[in-house]
Amino acid sequence: MLGNTFGRMFRVTACGESYGDALVAILDGTPAGLAIDDAYIQKELDARRPGTSPLDSPRKETDQVHIFAGVRDGVTTGAPLGMIIYNVDRQDIHVKQYFDVKDLIRPGHAEYTYNVKYGKNADWCGAGRASGRETCMRVAAGAVAKKILAKYGIEVLGYVKECAGVRAKDLTFDEVKANYRSNMINCPDEEAAAKMIEKVLEIKAKGDTAGGVVEVIATGVPAGLGEPVFDKINATIAHGMMSIGSVRGVEFGEGFNSTRLTGSECNDIPYVKDGKVAFRTNRAGGVEGGITNGEDIVVRVAVKPTATISIDQDTVDLSKMENTKLAAITRRDPTITARAVAVVEAMLRIAILDHLMMWKGYDAIQDVDHSEIGL
Repeated sequence: MLGNTFGRMFRVTACGESYGDALVAILDGTPAGLAIDDAYIQKELDARRPGTSPLDSPRKETDQVHIFAGVRDGVTTGAPLGMIIYNVDRQDIHVKQYFDVKDLIRPGHAEYTYNVKYGKNADWCGAGRASGRETCMRVAAGAVAKKILAKYGIEVLGYVKECAGVRAKDLTFDEVKANYRSNMINCPDEEAAAKMIEKVLEIKAKGDTAGGVVEVIATGVPAGLGEPVFDKINATIAHGMMSIGSVRGVEFGEGFNSTRLTGSECNDIPYVKDGKVAFRTNRAGGVEGGITNGEDIVVRVAVKPTATISIDQDTVDLSKMENTKLAAITRRDPTITARAVAVVEAMLRIAILDHLMMWKGYDAIQDVDHSEIGL
């Protein structure tokens, strides 16, 4: 299997499966001298941990992380940072449930494509590496990125913008921060949150699941991050977001709504503020020409409904190549949207840090004087 590393200078490599012994992340590029410990990483992981509310999977994973390499006396050494999380809720009854349907294509899952790719040896238990379980190592890596970005005044926060057809009002970064994670659906708009929760629980009672939209905002990002053409920062961010298994779409700023605007309505108008260039609007979502312009980076991702449902579905038995029925009985999230917030935040942090490291290195070599434009 290829493609388990993300980033160029801040490189995250992960491994581990849903029902394997453990999940591991190795981080190349972590600078020396960073004070970090298990407790700091754990705080971020607790935001995506299952079994904490009626809106997520009842699987009782504690997601206890341990930094096993790259730290001495609570401070990074500059060596690769290694983190591990052991899977603890792997009861025989759940393994048997997966074994009993291992030859069936579960609609919305990766059984068929993994079978095509890896043959009879593909991991059938809990979707293996295709499971959302792997995202806990993204969150662990994102916690390290968060710690580094804080030194540069960069902050990233996400929330549920829409779920089960209920949409929150437009919110500023400060409004999100003031009411961050105040409820189980992770939506700072309390009125919309209550309606979302009610709707998801109605859908759950029918054995079905709901999707939604996560919005994530990065503030304090300096102008100049991103490389033109193939390594635009929005391209890197989109790559990271689309690598999350449940994500089906990504947009920046006005996104698809830009198609409904004229050029004069869509353009962000620059002006001088306190001796620096600023923009009167942020319809571009903080990125122009693939390079950050100093405004907030605003990204929204579409999160599909959880594929596992408690409703009979038509499918195919690959061992017999026959049409059959599937009645799913394994554990599931009524909506993955709330828990996805932590994962989306992590991928944005990792992408921004990777570009920050590239830009600082490149800019130091080219030695361009930016003072004339207020930078």
